[in-house]
Amino acid sequence: MTDETLDPTIAALLKRNADGLVCAVAQQHGSGEVLMVGWMDDEALRRTLATRRATYFSRSRQEYWVKGETSGHAQHVREVRLDCDGDTVLLIVDQVGAACHTGDRTCFDARVLLAEASSPSDPAPRP
Repeated sequence: MTDETLDPTIAALLKRNADGLVCAVAQQHGSGEVLMVGWMDDEALRRTLATRRATYFSRSRQEYWVKGETSGHAQHVREVRLDCDGDTVLLIVDQVGAACHTGDRTCFDARVLLAEASSPSDPAPRP
């Protein structure tokens, strides 16, 4: 193995989609806040593990991108975990600035489909 390939032991654990990608969830260290979701192939994961800078694969541009490389809103990777199925990678990060390309803190700020009830006895809203 060279420094230019993903460790085969790690690669064997991954369950990739038809495009060779795994889902990557970025979560804020300490608070647990979910920041964003991206995609990684073996090379993006290798780069992330080697540099501790979140590196994703852009499905639309078909290229790698390092979070914050152009915006300054970097993700410094503290931990990387693989879920039990091997199809999702969790990045525990220290986020600098906004995580979302819209400028929001997270990609999950804008569209709340179901808000937390004010108390456990509150009935669920009707559709």
